[in-house]
Amino acid sequence: MALPLDRKIIFALMIVWMWASQASSRTLQEATMSERHEQWMVHYGRVYKDNAEKERRLSIFKDNVEFIESFNNVGTKPYKLSINAFADQTNEEFQASRNGYKMPLGPKLSQDLSFKYENVTAVPSSIDWRKKGAVTPVKDQGQCGSCWAFSTIAATEGINQLTTGKLISLSEQELVDCDKAGEDQGCEGGYMEDGFEFIIKNKGIASEEQYPYDAADRTCNSQEETPPAAKITVSNVLLLA
Repeated sequence: MALPLDRKIIFALMIVWMWASQASSRTLQEATMSERHEQWMVHYGRVYKDNAEKERRLSIFKDNVEFIESFNNVGTKPYKLSINAFADQTNEEFQASRNGYKMPLGPKLSQDLSFKYENVTAVPSSIDWRKKGAVTPVKDQGQCGSCWAFSTIAATEGINQLTTGKLISLSEQELVDCDKAGEDQGCEGGYMEDGFEFIIKNKGIASEEQYPYDAADRTCNSQEETPPAAKITVSNVLLLA
C-alpha cells in the first residue's frame, strides 16, 4: 500500500531532521572539545607554533579526554583519571620526555657500597611511607629526562626523615648539574646508583631551597651546593649534615 503524498513529505522531513540533528550533535561535541582544549591551553600556558600543530594537538587531546571519560564511566577501578598538563601528548611523547633512566646492558654493581639487614624477626607485608611522614609532596621533572635524579633524591629524603625525624626536600638539580663523573648525564638520563655514589663522594646534597630545580642542564654551582642538607655515609647510614 503506497503512502499518501503528505505522509511521504512528513517522513522525508523526519529523515532530514534526524540527519541534521545528528550532524548538529557531532558539531556541538567537536565545538565543546575545542573549547575545552582552549581552556586547557590557557590553564597550562600552552602555545603552539602554528595552526597545524594546534589541530594535531587538539586531536591528541580529544583522544586522551575520551579515554579518560570512558575509563571513569566503567568504574571498575578504585581510582579516577583526570586531565593534566600532559593531555595533548601521545604515550610515546610522554615516555620520551620523562623516562631518563638508562637501562644497563648487564648487572650494574657498586663496589663502594655495603648493605646489612636490620636484626628483625617479623616485618609487615607492606608499609605506606607517607603515613610515616617520609615522603615529600609530588614534584614535576618537566621536559627533562631526570627521573633517575628524582628517584635518587626521593629515596634520600625518605631515609633522611626516618633517620633524623626531619623531612627536607632535597635538590634534584644538583644531581642534574654536578653528577657528571660517571654515566649520569643530567636531562639525558642516568643511574640511581651513580646518584647515590655522587652524594657520598660529595659529602652530602643540598636542599631544594638552596639549589632549586630548573628542568634543564646547567653548570654546576658550588655555592648553591653548600652547606649540604643531608649526607649518606659509605655504610649507607644517612646523617643530618
